[in-house]
Amino acid sequence: MSNTKFGPAAAKIAAASAATLLLSSCGAAADSEGASDTVRIALNGWVGYEANAAVVSHLLENKLDYTTELLEMDERTAWQELAADDVDVILENWGHEDLMELYSAEESQQVVDGGPNGTDGKLGWYMPKYVVDSYPGIDTAAGLKEHTEVFAPSDGGSTGRLLGSDPSFVTQDQGMINHFGLDLEIDYAGSEKKQIAEVRKAYEKKEPVLFYFYEPQWAFEELDLVKVDFPDYVSMCEIDPEDVGCDYPEYELNKVYRKGFADAGGAAYRLIDNWEWTNEDQNEVARMIAEDGMSREEAAKTWVEENPDTWKPWIPADT
Repeated sequence: MSNTKFGPAAAKIAAASAATLLLSSCGAAADSEGASDTVRIALNGWVGYEANAAVVSHLLENKLDYTTELLEMDERTAWQELAADDVDVILENWGHEDLMELYSAEESQQVVDGGPNGTDGKLGWYMPKYVVDSYPGIDTAAGLKEHTEVFAPSDGGSTGRLLGSDPSFVTQDQGMINHFGLDLEIDYAGSEKKQIAEVRKAYEKKEPVLFYFYEPQWAFEELDLVKVDFPDYVSMCEIDPEDVGCDYPEYELNKVYRKGFADAGGAAYRLIDNWEWTNEDQNEVARMIAEDGMSREEAAKTWVEENPDTWKPWIPADT
């Protein structure tokens, strides 16, 4: 979940050999249209993306008899692997216009825009509503500047803490801190899971906490959160990463295909091309994985059993 340069986008570039194979099944019917019977799906590091991959993989394997491979890698590496023909699809792309321009140039096109996956992405800074109730106006840039000490660690000091997620996620947070003159330091939790655990701990104690977060996100179902109001995003306002005077943009999240995968036009490609669901659908599966302790396969199977009217139109009519 990142935008073109910012958001929960992974910036560390991993070699293809370092991608971890997380899931592989053994269905093995060859695609009668000549496409490969194995679909390689990039798996990025947030549970909402896991929910996407779990359901798409489950349907490919159980309805179309494909083998799927879910390959763990950061976002930028996923684009590189897509262009190198080592990954077939990215299921949730947060902008990355720079990479789309790089890899889809007409003279050497390597990737194809797959259109929306149905979810809408939002990035920003959030705090619990009880903080806003105690400090009216703190959910604005001016109010936050006035009260940054509210978010200072309890072990001393007056500099506030902005809780980040995975340190490899690329954000515009430091540029916003600089531009708005905020006495804040970014403290990375290490992962989405650890970040949510820290937020929940503060929430249970009714302690102030300010953190970078995003939607779709299952945790909004249990936490009453308020988004900090910054000036609306305008094109190019983030061009200088050290001085960002606007909020994050919002996204219609989309799929991206390896060109050869799209050109082959097999049943797997057509299913993924038909696949669109909502933030609510994704959150339902993500919650089962993150909160209920289900495996990806268990969560996907449960969702598929309960939502046939949603997924049946995704199955190619001629299969």
